[in-house]
Amino acid sequence: MTGFSVDLPDATLAGEFRRGSGPVPLVLVHGFGGSRHDWDSVVMALGGDTSIVAYDQRGFGQSRASAGIPFSHAADLAALLDVLVLEQVDVCGLSLGGATALELALDKPERVRRLVLISPMLAGWCWSAEWVELWKEIGRAARAGDLDLARMLWWQHPLFASTRVSSGAITLEQSIAAYSGRQWVQDDQRSQEPMAQRLAQVRASILLLTGGLDMPDFRCMADVLQKTVPNIVRVDDPTAGHLLTLERPRAVAMAISDFLGS
Repeated sequence: MTGFSVDLPDATLAGEFRRGSGPVPLVLVHGFGGSRHDWDSVVMALGGDTSIVAYDQRGFGQSRASAGIPFSHAADLAALLDVLVLEQVDVCGLSLGGATALELALDKPERVRRLVLISPMLAGWCWSAEWVELWKEIGRAARAGDLDLARMLWWQHPLFASTRVSSGAITLEQSIAAYSGRQWVQDDQRSQEPMAQRLAQVRASILLLTGGLDMPDFRCMADVLQKTVPNIVRVDDPTAGHLLTLERPRAVAMAISDFLGS
């Protein structure tokens, strides 16, 4: 993988590119609090024929952001593709990265051939009371300046229950330790209309990968996707949770390869 750094007007996106022989590159978009390195096990399991772009979304990992300036992760991704001169790509997004991938497919349908969504989030979702209370507790700790407590609460979050007892636990722990916590204090993403209202407009073919042990909010979002998107195939692993990329990296890589090669 070859590293790159792309300057946008109010941010810098860091990432890595692997050039393969395949016709369409695959862009990997990580989840909240993570970085491109969360994909390392999946990338290792993907065949060398696949050209891969893995990058840190604005404000995460090694990417930088100017505070107080509203932005869109999907618009950032479109700008990144412009700089890398990639007219059309396949996109694989995990959790928050799934929302980024979906928004790009909705706003720039000509740029996205196929989508792989892993435990995806839908922007504008009406979260359950359980999720909101857990999120507020983490936010209170971060805003009080106790990032060690905020990180501990995030590590203990039910979202990661199955990952904590999997072979991916060390990677998750390292990822949380490296997270700056900035978005717990202030997140400058532009507010969006509920994405669920736009899903019927998605033109790209979608592979939806979900875990049966994921939290109810994400299970519900996946159900909405499955029922609404015209061209979608869902593969559900009843023994996995939210972070399939850490719990089942080889299975995820095989599913991606099969889907993109079909």
